Amino acid sequence: MNKRLWLKTLAGTATLALTGGLLTACSSDKPAFRGVDITGADYAKDFALTDAHGKVRTIKDFAGKVVIVFFGYTQCPDVCPTSLQELAETKRLLGADGDKLQGVFVTVDPERDTAELLAAYMTNFDPSFVALRPTPEQLPEVTKAFKIYYKMVPGQTPTSYTMDHSAGSYMYDASGHVRLYNRYASGASALADDVRLLLQGK
Repeated sequence: MNKRLWLKTLAGTATLALTGGLLTACSSDKPAFRGVDITGADYAKDFALTDAHGKVRTIKDFAGKVVIVFFGYTQCPDVCPTSLQELAETKRLLGADGDKLQGVFVTVDPERDTAELLAAYMTNFDPSFVALRPTPEQLPEVTKAFKIYYKMVPGQTPTSYTMDHSAGSYMYDASGHVRLYNRYASGASALADDVRLLLQGK
């Protein structure tokens, strides 16, 4: 009887050890992203917005590429140009893999950001970046779907207003699934590291 109890105890210990080893192995395989891992999030899933050339775009249009989506506006004095320049630098750091990174800019100021202005604005950073222009009706819907804050701040004249808005960005893997939230000014090096991991299928 004692021998039988001892064998059961030994078998249980072995099972626990094996399970613990498997759990340790799984946790060690988790990629060390620099951004905030939001894999499986039920927001920021997709969009269907017109680009600067009149074509409706969705996340599926960029299959095979890592996509970074950022919301802003062309008259933004600091956050937007800084973020887009950071994105352009990220692409440069990726070297030969730079073509596998797609920047997507969504304006929160469609009243002033015409298609022509958005197209010209993108060329200041990288001609491959895509600018999207929601209609006034689409803007509340898409910002809600992406948990983006925006608010008009009146200026001295009706057209000199500014826009307060969220400054972070979303990163999608090559299959079009949202994976990371990048805080403002994360740095091109950190973004490039995460892009490489996603391109490796992490």
